[in-house]
Amino acid sequence: MSTPVLALQHITKQFGHGHTAVTALTDANFEVLPGQFVAIIGPSGSGKSTFLTIAAGLQTPTSGQVLLNGTELAAQSEKARLAYRFNEIGFILQSSNLIPFLTVTEQLKLVDKMAKRRFQAERAQQLLSELALSEVATAYPNELSGGERQRVAIVRALYNDPSVILADEPTASLDTPRSIDVVDRLANEAHQHQKAIVMVTHDQRLIGNCDVVYRIEDGVMTRQ
Repeated sequence: MSTPVLALQHITKQFGHGHTAVTALTDANFEVLPGQFVAIIGPSGSGKSTFLTIAAGLQTPTSGQVLLNGTELAAQSEKARLAYRFNEIGFILQSSNLIPFLTVTEQLKLVDKMAKRRFQAERAQQLLSELALSEVATAYPNELSGGERQRVAIVRALYNDPSVILADEPTASLDTPRSIDVVDRLANEAHQHQKAIVMVTHDQRLIGNCDVVYRIEDGVMTRQ
C-alpha cells in the first residue's frame, strides 16, 4: 500500500471566539496517494476553500495534523513551509493566473528563475506537447482560448515536479466541453506521472474520471 502524499488527520478549523465562533471544518480526514486524481465536491460555503488553504499550508488548523510525505507541516519553521509550498505543491486556480506580459514559455522560465536554476527546455517541451500546447509556446495569454490558458496553468503547476497539485475550481470559467477536456487531462497527468492531484469543484458532472470523491457539507467531510 502506498504512503499518502498528503494527509489531513482530524482537522478542525474555527474562526472567531466564544459565541461568535464559526466552525468551517469539523474533524476532517483526507488522504491522496501517488497517481490518484481525487475530487472534493460540495456547495459554496461548505468548507472547500478552508480545506484547500490548510492543505496548502497557507493557514493552520485549530486542531489536527497536516502531513506531507509523512512530515507534519506544523513542526516546520515558516521558512521551511514557504519552501514546501514552492517545491512540493502546484496550484491551479479558477482563473489561470498567468502573467499577461509573459509568453507561455516565459511563464515556465520564471519558475526556473525563482528556483535559481537553468531553464529546463526539454521538460517544458514535453509538458507542452502532452497538453497539446506546442503550437502556442510563444503566444501571450490574451492570444489563447480559456481552455488553452487553463492547460498552460496545468503545465506550470506540473513543471516544478511537485508532490501534489491542488486545483481550485479549475473549470469555473470554461464551457462544458473545455471543462471536460481540462479534467480529462488532469486525470491523465495524475495516472501517467504518478502525481497526486486534488480538484475542488461544485460541478458533479466533472467527477467521472476521479479515483476517489470526498464531499464537504457544512464543514463535515465524508468519503463517497
